Amino acid sequence: WIYKQVRARQNEFTQYQKATLFTGTWNVNAKGKEQALDPWICANWGANREYAPDIVAVAFQEIVDLNAVNVAVDNKTQQRSHFWIERLNMTLNNPQFTQNDPSRSYVLLTQKSMVGLLICVFVKGAHKSRSRYVSAASVGVGVGGFLGNKGGASIRLQFYDSTLCFVCSHLAAHRENVAGRNADFANVFQKTSFQVGEEAIREVIRSGSMSHWVIGSSSVGIQDHDIVFWLGDLNYRIDESMGTEKVLQLSEKGTFDELRSLDQLNIERAAGRVFVGFEEGRLNFRPTYKYQPGTDMYEQRPDKKLRAPAWCDRILWMAQEPNYVQQLTYGRSEEPNISDHKAVYSTFRVTVKDVVQQKREAIYTDLMRLLDRYENQTLPVVGLDRVSLDFGEVHYGQSVTLPIQITNTGTVIAQYRLVPKLDENAVCKPWMRITPMFGMLIPGDNPASIEFTLTIDNTTAQNLNSGREVLEDVLILRLEGGRDYYISVKATYARSCFGMSVDELALYAEPIRSIPLDPIKRAEKFDPSAAAALCIPKELWRVVDAIHEKGLQTANLFIEPGIPNEVNQIRECLDTGSTFGHFGIHSYAEIFVSLLSGLSSPIVPASLFPTIEVDSQTIQATARRLLEELPPIHYNTFVYVISFFREALLFREQNRLSATKLARI
Repeated sequence: WIYKQVRARQNEFTQYQKATLFTGTWNVNAKGKEQALDPWICANWGANREYAPDIVAVAFQEIVDLNAVNVAVDNKTQQRSHFWIERLNMTLNNPQFTQNDPSRSYVLLTQKSMVGLLICVFVKGAHKSRSRYVSAASVGVGVGGFLGNKGGASIRLQFYDSTLCFVCSHLAAHRENVAGRNADFANVFQKTSFQVGEEAIREVIRSGSMSHWVIGSSSVGIQDHDIVFWLGDLNYRIDESMGTEKVLQLSEKGTFDELRSLDQLNIERAAGRVFVGFEEGRLNFRPTYKYQPGTDMYEQRPDKKLRAPAWCDRILWMAQEPNYVQQLTYGRSEEPNISDHKAVYSTFRVTVKDVVQQKREAIYTDLMRLLDRYENQTLPVVGLDRVSLDFGEVHYGQSVTLPIQITNTGTVIAQYRLVPKLDENAVCKPWMRITPMFGMLIPGDNPASIEFTLTIDNTTAQNLNSGREVLEDVLILRLEGGRDYYISVKATYARSCFGMSVDELALYAEPIRSIPLDPIKRAEKFDPSAAAALCIPKELWRVVDAIHEKGLQTANLFIEPGIPNEVNQIRECLDTGSTFGHFGIHSYAEIFVSLLSGLSSPIVPASLFPTIEVDSQTIQATARRLLEELPPIHYNTFVYVISFFREALLFREQNRLSATKLARI
C-alpha cells in the first residue's frame, strides 16, 4: 500500500529531464564487409554531431549464417559479435567528432548475443554514472527453447530513475506463418527474465516505476519497465491476398497506403493478437526486404526466388506514460547495402525521471505516520468472496487461475499473508502458485484480488500417475493481529500419457484417459498381473506415423517449434484416442520430443550406462551388452526410435537434420 501511494505522489519528489535515443535494427544476412555505418547510425546527428543522442541501441540479426551447424552449436556468434561491436565503436567514437572529450564519447554498457542475434547499448560518457543496474537476457523459441534460429536478446537498465528495456528479436519466417510469429513474440515477451538483484528492484519501486513485486524476488520482466523498445526482423509480410507482382509494383512506386492496410503486423496489432500496448510510427519508407545485395533494387533476378517486398524490419515502443515518448524519425537507410535487408532507424525524445531523495523520504515519513494512526484503533477484519476453490478438470501442461476477492470490512488496516500449515515449510503444494502472497488493505480500499494458479507440469503429472500426489490442499490465510481463514483447493486431473513410463503406456491398448488414476478402481477394471498389451507405446507409434505421413523431407524438422494450440490438440487426441486433425508437422515433432523427454523413467535406465569411458575398440561390445540388458518394452522402444531417426537422416539434405543434432534433442 505504501509503495502504491508513493507511486501516486511521484510528481511531488521527481524532476523530469529530456533525453534523446537512437535505435537501429539490421538483418545483415551473415555479411561482414568493412562498409561504413555512419549513413545509418549518424545521418541525423548534424555536421559536427551537435544532435548526437544520449543513448544508442543497435540490434543485429543473422550475424552468422543460420545453417544447421551454427544453430546447433552456435560457435561463431561471439566472433561476429566482436566484429560488429568494433564497427559500432569506431562509428560512435570517431576522434574527429569526440575530440577526445569523454563526455562526448560513447561507452558500451553491455551487449547480448544469441544464435545470430546481437544487441548493444551505448551511452554518452556524461551519463555513465547515472546508468545503473544493467542486465541482459535471452530467450530461444526453438523446440523446447533450445534448438532453433529465432528468439530474442534483451538489455535493461535504470537511466537516472527511469527504467528502459531494449529487445532485439528475430521471429518466425515465411509469408503464411503469422501465427508462428505471434507465438514467438509471446514467448520472448513472457519468458524474458532479468536477474537484477533485490536492491535494483527496491530502487525501482522507490522511484515509482513498479507498484508490485514478489517478496524475495531478484528478477524483472520486459513489462516491468517505464519504456520498452522492441527492435528486429519481425518477419511480418504483406498479406497473401495481394499478389507478389503488385506488391513489387507498389513498393517500387512508393505507394504505401494499400500496402500498409495489408501489412500483417498492422492487422495483427489492430486485432489485439500481438504487441498489445505497443506503438509504431507510420511506415513512410519503402519495404526493407528483399533486396539484391549491394543495390537499391528488389531481388528479381531470374535465378533467385521471387519474394514479395515486406516491412520485415521494425521498431516499436511501449511506455507506462505514453506522453513521455516522442518519436522524432522513423525510416530506412540506403547505406550500408551489403545485405538483402535495409537497415532501419528511429530516434526518440523521452522524458526521464530524476528523484529528489529528501522529498521522497519526507513523503514516505508522512505515509508512515498515517499508518500509525490507523494501527492504533481496533482489530482487523476481512471478508472473502469464497473459501473453496474448485478448478474442475485440469490437463497436462495447462495452467488455470482462480481469484479470491478480499475486502477490508473493519475500521483498521488489514495486513494478510499466506502461511504454511503446522510442521510444514511450504505455503502450498508444488503445483500451486499464489500471487500475491501478502498484502494490505486500509478501510475503504477497493477489494484486493489473490490469484491461485494450478499448473500441471511434468513432475506433477508423474506424481499423480504414481499415486504420490492428489490435487487437494488446504491453504491458510493469516490476518496479522486477527484470525486465520482456511481455503480448500481441489481439482480433477484429466489423465495424460505425458509423464508416464513406457512400461505403463504399453500396458494398455485403451486410451490413457480411460484408465483410472485410483489403483483400486484400476485393479477392478484391468488385471494388474496381465502382460503388456503392446510392444511399444501406441502414443509414440501414432506420433511417428503422423510425422511419416506429413513428410520426413520437411525442412527444419525438429528445429522449428510447433503452433501451441495445435500441440495442445495433438496431446488431447493422444490421451483420448481421438483422430488427429489437420495439424502441421512441426507440431507433431514438438509432441514427439515432449513425449520422450516427459517419460517418468528414461528408455535407457541410468544404471545401464557404462561406469568408465568407452573407447572405439569396445564400443560395439558395450552397446550390445546394453541392448541385451534392456527390459523388453524399453528395448522395443529404443530400437523403434533409433530406426525412426535413421530413416529421418535419409532425407538430411531436405530436412537439414544430422546425427549430432538429433542427439541433442
